[in-house]
Amino acid sequence: MRYTVFATIPVKPEHMEAACEAVAAIVPATRGEDGCISFEPRRAADGSDTIMIFEEWADRDAFEFHHAQDYTKDVFAKYGNWLQSEPELFEVKALEG
Repeated sequence: MRYTVFATIPVKPEHMEAACEAVAAIVPATRGEDGCISFEPRRAADGSDTIMIFEEWADRDAFEFHHAQDYTKDVFAKYGNWLQSEPELFEVKALEG
């Protein structure tokens, strides 16, 4: 069963560019992971210092594998000083219609 997450990451204004660069740097490796269906980081269009990531994985194991990778752990380590508050992860599912 697919596992889909929408993450919001509130960044301190002075670290926004570095945070965006760090996330952008892991996009190719992340998209190349087995089980990655979609990994789409974006900046908030309203100008707020928020990164939003839509992630779709083959299953929860693939999502957890991603978080176990050194490049992902490196970004999370950097987040320690960069974030205004903890990221929020929302598990989402497709609308049935």
